[in-house]
Amino acid sequence: MIPVLLIVIPLVTGLIGFLLKNEKTARGWALLSSLATLVVVLWGVGVAKGSSLLHANVEWLPDLGSRFAVGLDGLSLILSLLTALSFPLIFIATWRDQYKRAWNFYALMLLSQAGLLGVFLATDALLFYFFWELALIPVYFLCSQWGGERRIAATFKFFVYTFLGSLLMLVGLIWLYFHTADHSFSMESFYALRGKLSGSDQTWVFWLLFTAFAIKMPIWPLHTWQPDTYEQSPTATTMVLSAIMVKMGLFGVIRWLAPVVPIGTWAWGDTVSTACVIGMIYASLVAMKQDDLKRLIAYSSIAHVGLMCLAIFATDLTGMQGVMIQMFNHGINILGMWIVVDLIERQFGTRKISELGGLAQKAPGLAILLVIVALANVALPLTNAFIGEFLLFSGVFTSAATQYNVVFTVVAGLSIILGAIYTLNMIQRVFYGKTNALTERAVDIAFNEKVVLGVIVVLILFIGVYPKPMLDLTKDAADFILTKMSYK
Repeated sequence: MIPVLLIVIPLVTGLIGFLLKNEKTARGWALLSSLATLVVVLWGVGVAKGSSLLHANVEWLPDLGSRFAVGLDGLSLILSLLTALSFPLIFIATWRDQYKRAWNFYALMLLSQAGLLGVFLATDALLFYFFWELALIPVYFLCSQWGGERRIAATFKFFVYTFLGSLLMLVGLIWLYFHTADHSFSMESFYALRGKLSGSDQTWVFWLLFTAFAIKMPIWPLHTWQPDTYEQSPTATTMVLSAIMVKMGLFGVIRWLAPVVPIGTWAWGDTVSTACVIGMIYASLVAMKQDDLKRLIAYSSIAHVGLMCLAIFATDLTGMQGVMIQMFNHGINILGMWIVVDLIERQFGTRKISELGGLAQKAPGLAILLVIVALANVALPLTNAFIGEFLLFSGVFTSAATQYNVVFTVVAGLSIILGAIYTLNMIQRVFYGKTNALTERAVDIAFNEKVVLGVIVVLILFIGVYPKPMLDLTKDAADFILTKMSYK
């Protein structure tokens, strides 16, 4: 009941949105739809575990062995909550942004939300793939029609990467389907394969699926589409890509890869972990040299996601809980960073750090809120990211899945130091020092923008001070996944 509503609300309202030929009506309709979705998610949070309201399983494609099976557990619930919370915040924060054919823009945003929620809720592999594509297709149009000057080239690069990844994933899922005992795409049938597939079969299936998920995260060296796409996309779409869509890759590894081919996951864990730490250091060093705020945040996101991927392959309960919690925390924090970038670009027409300065003198409210969000982004104690990263590093350090756990922990820790350097440097150059001819005319942010950033700051501080609800929500799901990841 609840999972079906979470998909149907944005899907139906998105289709209706194409018919609304008025910008204000379309904007209000999108906000109303996203608020309704948020209410349903909060309803799901309050429903007792095991309730029939949290699951649905009906006929869909019986000849193919696929059913419309969706459900809410700790993992899907935390990502559904992130998705449902992010969209109204995005719509409110970008309320004053203008778009040509705005009704199409908002309709595509809602369809993307429906796809994202479907990805996180699906417990049938073919249904998962269907929603995976549904989430991506609207983004191609959003980027290509409302992006920057180089949007076509960036969108084409994004399309090539994701299309190839999707094709590899489809091949892997179909191969697994033909090897299930009942020729079914159900999650249970896929999980039952874990003890039946040979090591060599698990290896090549691992790489088929992991490549698709690694592109979506993305991790080095499959990351090159991300900075260009983030830079050229409209900021509202960039928020969706960065705060939510990258979690599709992490979710795919946790839900559909590691529990299905645990031997392949273990055999190639050190290789993937090495790529993760290389990407973290590389992205952090590149971020330090960026003058464009969007590209700086894009590279910082690669570093943060790399740490989460590293912790997945540590196969440790503490680390797995950290991944689940940090997926939510990263989404909230990076959303706050993108909102600030949008406010700056809208007011000054530039995102270049070298052209800004002294904004705290003219916009103290924005400066205070940004500093809190930015410090959370570098995991300052008493912020939400500190809790997540502490669990991540604990999981990696105590991992029994690799003999290089100490090396991975130390190298990954360097990216935290580098992250603090480029983040604090950005704050100092943009908000402090002397104003210039451009920033002298700065004005503080509007009420709706203060409300959105205020909500994000409250979440940052609440989770940082009292993380128990998040830990309780994720414990059972993390324990279940690790049980399935055991190859013994």
